[in-house]
Parts: sequence; C-alpha cells; structure tokens
Amino acid sequence: MVGVSKIAVCLKLTPSPEQATVLGSTLRALNDHATRVAQVAHEQGVTRNYDLRKHTYQPLREAGVGSQAAQHVIKRVCDAYRTRRSNLHHGNHGPKGSARRERIESTPITFRPDSAHPYDQRNLSFALDARTISLWTFQGRLKDVPFACSPDQVKTLAECKRGEADLLRRDGVWFLAVTVDVPDTPQIEPDSFLGVDLGIVNIATTSDGQVLAGRRINRYRRRQLRLRQKLQAKGTRPAKRLLRKRRRREARHAKDTNHRISKRIVAEAERTGRGISLEDLTGIRARVRQRRPQRVTLHSWSFHQLGAFITYKAKRAGVPVVFVDPAHSSRECAECSYTHKANRISQASFICRGCGVACHADRNASRVLARRGQDVWDAGRKSHVPPDHP
Repeated sequence: MVGVSKIAVCLKLTPSPEQATVLGSTLRALNDHATRVAQVAHEQGVTRNYDLRKHTYQPLREAGVGSQAAQHVIKRVCDAYRTRRSNLHHGNHGPKGSARRERIESTPITFRPDSAHPYDQRNLSFALDARTISLWTFQGRLKDVPFACSPDQVKTLAECKRGEADLLRRDGVWFLAVTVDVPDTPQIEPDSFLGVDLGIVNIATTSDGQVLAGRRINRYRRRQLRLRQKLQAKGTRPAKRLLRKRRRREARHAKDTNHRISKRIVAEAERTGRGISLEDLTGIRARVRQRRPQRVTLHSWSFHQLGAFITYKAKRAGVPVVFVDPAHSSRECAECSYTHKANRISQASFICRGCGVACHADRNASRVLARRGQDVWDAGRKSHVPPDHP
C-alpha cells in the first residue's frame, strides 16, 4: 500500500482593491469572533470542541458567521488551547509556580487580526483553468479572486486530493496555503546509506565528502545579525520600519537554502540507489549547553525544517530515510569504531587514537551516521521469529 505525504501549496492571491477590502474585513471579523470564543472557553473552562460548540455556535450564527466558518472558528480555539496545554505540560512557559506560567494560565487566548483562518471544500472552490478561487465572506460569496502559482503547483492541485486551506495576509500580501495529499513513490531497496551530518559551521556534510552551505551562509547570518543590532540600537521610526520590512528576510533565505540542500541530497541518494541516514535531533536545543555568544548561532538555523524537507522529498522520490542516534558520532572513528573524546582535536580535525586515521571531522561523522543508518535498516528488516527446525 502506497502512503501519502501532506504538503502545503502556497498560492499568492492577487485580488482587486474591492476584493482585498472584503477579504480584509472578513479575516478581521473572524479573528475577532475567535477571540470572543476563546474568552468564553476560558471563563467556562470548556475547551473541547463538542462542549464549546454548545456555548458559542448559535451566537456565531446569529452574528452572521457562516455554518462552516463558525465550526472552523470553534475548532481553531480548541486547537489553540490544546497547544497551550501541551506547552505548559512540557515546561515551555516556565516551571509550576513561576510568574510567567501563572500569567499565561490566567489569560485567555487572543488572535491577531491577520491570523490565518481555515477554509475547506464547503466554503472554498477552485477554477484552476482560470486561476481563480471563490470563497465565503461576510458580504456573500466572493467570486473570481485571481491567484498566481507555478505550473507544477497547478498540476499538484489538479491531481492530488485537497484538504483545508488557510487564508492569511502577510505584510499586506494575500496568500492561500492549501494542504494536499501527495502519493508517495514506492521505496527502493537501498544498496547502502548516505550519511548526512548537520552542523553550525557546515550546515550539512555528506558521507561522500560534499559540504553544503558552509562559510557563505554563515557570513550571511552574521551580516544580518549585525544589521539587526544596529537598527535596534538606533530605535528611530525609520529604523523600526526597516526592521519590520526585513524581519522575514533571513527566514525566507534559510528556507530557500534548506530547499536547495535537501534537493541535492535526495537527488544524490536517488541517483546512487542509496537511503539517507539523518541525525535524530529531537530536543537538541534543550540538551545542548552553549556559551552566550554561541546560542544565537545554534538557534538561528532550522535543522528541523531541513530534516522535514529531506524527508518529504525523499518520500516523493522513493528514497528511504532513517533517523539514528547522533550520540558520540563526532568522537567515533568511521574506520575502526574506536570512540574517545580526544579523537576530535578541533572543530574541523579528527585523528583516531586507535588506528591513526586522520580526516575532516564532519566527513568522519557523516560516515559514522551512514553506518548507523545501515544498522538501523538491517535491524528493522531482521525477523525475530525463530526458524522452524525439521
């Protein structure tokens, strides 16, 4: 059975001024209603969808909110409170008894005026040939709203099952993020595995010796940091306006770089008939302790996003991906498996105290990850049922 991957196809809407006014008033009104529903949920202590609907669905309908839009408003509120409970449970808002945690627990959730609102097939339709959409608003059905996208995105929307779509406005530009189910390509049987070591100096290093996005991207990040610090220190109105204009530039650059890195890694694995072995970096930010100057560098790159891009691209290409324990991979020798702290003599240099092999530290770590990936793959295929004896 072939599985499916959920991906988001982001369409840029190009509404007329009149259409943009209607979309803006609708989005603001929906978020205002969501804030009021969240207030009711907080006061009544009700955050389950079915129970909250009893208190808020009829008032929403009387206020002019469509049936499907009202259900999405209630679901958004329930999801927001569920996320808050999860963050509180994992200590992301401070320990129990802390002032920050108590303040968050005692405050109802609010929604920004431009927060994304979900639509589905009942209140949103596509005309792919004309490149337009039609959707529900408070002023009635808004038809023939044009959108721009690539031919590949149109093909994906036409051939794959569509799910919910989020309408949002970002920096004055309208977008529609559509969730689609893309069928996975049947996995190949890998001959071996391509290890990928993720790092700060070199974003990704493969076991073939390829270094992807090293010094150049780090120079870019340092330049952006210096510029932000200068503008923040200036504090003038033009400086703040420029900060708002540039606030997503580094995130977009990082996303584009992660797309290009993941595409190269998956293409190389597909070309050579190998799987991909990645580090399981779950909780890395909580585990790793760094000095203050190094924290910005550690937290400024989205390794999770890179891993997610590699995973979904690999699924579409039929390339298996395994996640392995990265513990001591920088201290273990890829040749003899001897592990010692002194093997890693610097950030870039590795000399094994057991067999004497010398190589680049990231290259050695990626080869260790490739071997661990093969071990994980073999262990998953191995049968634990004893064979029948005659």
